[in-house]
Order: sequence, then C-alpha cells, then structure tokens
Amino acid sequence: MNSRLFLFVLALLMLLAVVHIGVISITFSKLGLTRESAFVLLFCSLFGSLVNIPLFTIKSLTPIKIRDIPLAGLLRPYLNQHRGRTLIAVNVGGCLIPVLFSVYLFLTQPLMLHEILLGIALVALVSYTFSFPVPGTGIGMPMIIAPVTAAIIAILLNSEFSAPLAYISGTMGVLIGADLLNFRHIAQMGAMIASIGGAGTFDGIFMTGILAVLLA
Repeated sequence: MNSRLFLFVLALLMLLAVVHIGVISITFSKLGLTRESAFVLLFCSLFGSLVNIPLFTIKSLTPIKIRDIPLAGLLRPYLNQHRGRTLIAVNVGGCLIPVLFSVYLFLTQPLMLHEILLGIALVALVSYTFSFPVPGTGIGMPMIIAPVTAAIIAILLNSEFSAPLAYISGTMGVLIGADLLNFRHIAQMGAMIASIGGAGTFDGIFMTGILAVLLA
C-alpha cells in the first residue's frame, strides 16, 4: 500500500512538472522565443534560482531567526562573519534573469517607452499597496494580484503587444513596489538573508512575469 502511494505521489509530481514546464514554454512562445530559446531561458532560470549573489549587509534591529535557505552552505562563512546582520543578496534566476529579459524585450519589441513606464509605475503602486512585512522571512504579497494587474494594464495600454508589456510591467513593478520600496522594513524582520527574487526573503518576480503573460 505504501509503495503504491509512493508511486502515485511520484507520478503526480512528474505530471505537475510536465504541466509546469509546458505552461512556461507556452508563455515564452507568446514573447516571440523559439522552443530552443525558451528552454535555455527556463534552464538558466531554474538553476539560477539556486544562486544568491551577496551584495551587502545591514544591521538587524531584531534577533536573527535561523532558517533553511537554498544553498545556504555556500553563504554560511559570510553569514557567520556578519552575525547580527541581514545579508542583502540578489537571486540570479528569480531577479537578475527576469530583469535582463525585460531589457531584452524592451529593445526588441515595438513598445513605447511611456507605455512601459506607466505599466511599471501602476504595477509598482499596486504591489506596494498589497505587500506586507513577514517577520523572520521578508516581504509578502498575494501571488495573483501583481500578474492580474500587469495583464489588465498591458491589455489597456497596448492590446496588440500586451504579452511583452505584461511581462515587463509585472516583473519590474513587483521588484520596485514590493521589494525596493519596502527595503526600510528589512532591518526589523530578523531575517538571516534578504534574497531579492529568491526563495529567501523576496519571492515571485519570475512567476509574476509568467502568469502576467498567460493572462495578457
């Protein structure tokens, strides 16, 4: 009975993985990428999500809460050296790659600068409004709000090229509104690491872009 349950759970996880990859592939195709290019971007994003690049530390105003972080072992010497401080890092797959891809879309898609700036500003405003501090972890926000906002705004601003506009507005809007504008709260959260775009403190930038494109 246990072996059957294990096989069922394993099959379910494999099915979810296939669906997940398929959805992301469809999303990237809406952005004009070939299947090969979409696979490379997805591969880099998935493996890049395991990498946090340390930037600097800030003094924590509350006791640090120790918790598990992907590949924290690589940062352990750095964290031990700065006890009582929160490490600010940027996640490669969850932040750096989406930002670079947004720049690529801006340079290659027929989008007007004012459309992009307005889209980013509106999503940032909504993200800031609905984001909130989570002690010991970082900044939280209901996952669906930013993608839906980005998709609606993109359709209203430019229905013909709503997909790339939704991606740029969603990723950059969340980065600015939920992450950067809430930076002042980090010192009071007792977080060991604030990983922008990663599974540490900040989360969801990559998936926000994916969902926004699907909805646009």
